[in-house]
Amino acid sequence: MTEQLHAQQQEPQQEPQQEIEQPEDFTIQPETDALLVVDMQPDFMPGGPLAVAEGDQIVSPIAALMQRFSLVVATQDWHPAQHISFASQQGRSPFDAIPLYGSTQTLWPDHCIAGTSGAALHPGIPQDRIGILVRKGTYRDIDSYSAFRENTGPDGQRRTTGLSAMLSARGVRRVFVCGLARDFCVGWSALDAQAEGLLAIVLDDLTRAVYPDRRAQTDALFAQGNVLHRPSSLLKGGAL
Repeated sequence: MTEQLHAQQQEPQQEPQQEIEQPEDFTIQPETDALLVVDMQPDFMPGGPLAVAEGDQIVSPIAALMQRFSLVVATQDWHPAQHISFASQQGRSPFDAIPLYGSTQTLWPDHCIAGTSGAALHPGIPQDRIGILVRKGTYRDIDSYSAFRENTGPDGQRRTTGLSAMLSARGVRRVFVCGLARDFCVGWSALDAQAEGLLAIVLDDLTRAVYPDRRAQTDALFAQGNVLHRPSSLLKGGAL
C-alpha cells in the first residue's frame, strides 16, 4: 500500500480496535446509511493531470447508485494554486516523496485547482442527489485525502472537516464509500469513518487505485482498521 495510508495508521486517533464481527446485511437503510462519493473530478480521469486508470468507468454506475440513497456525500479536492503537495512547488518530480510534518508526503502533478474545470465534479455525477459537499485540501500548507480529516499539519494534528459531526446530526451510522482513489482518498476516508465510530464499507467495483498492484497492502490495512470491502452488487433496496 501507499506510504500515506501507512502514515495514517501511525497517527493514533484512538486506541487500536479489537477485531469485531461485522454484519453482512447490506440492505440500504434510508435513515442511517449514506453513500460517500470521493473525488469524482475530471483531473483524476483518463487524460487528466493526475489520471487514475479506468476512473471514467465507474462514473455511470456511481451515478445510478446515488439514486438509491437518501443521503449522498460528495468530496472534491479543492487546492490553491500553490499547494504544498504539488511537485512544481517543491522543485521535484511528480510522485517523489518528501518528509513533511513527521510523515511522508507524495508530491503530485498540479491538479484540482479551486475554481478550474478540472476541479469540478464530473458532469456524469448528478449534483441534485448530493446532500453534503466536502471540499478538502483547501489549506495551502496541508494536504487532505480523507473526507473526515485533513492530513497531519505543522502542529502534528489532523484537523477535522466537520463531516463526522454532520453525519452524526443526521443519524447516520453506516457509510458506503466509492470513487477515487482506493489507495488514497477512498482508503483514508473509510479508515477515518470507522475511527469516528461509523461502519465503513468500500464498494470495490466502484473504486480504482493509483497503484492497483499494491491491492494486498491496501486490503491488509482495511482489515486492520475493521473496514469492509465488498462489491456493490450485494446492496439491496434503496429508492430506485
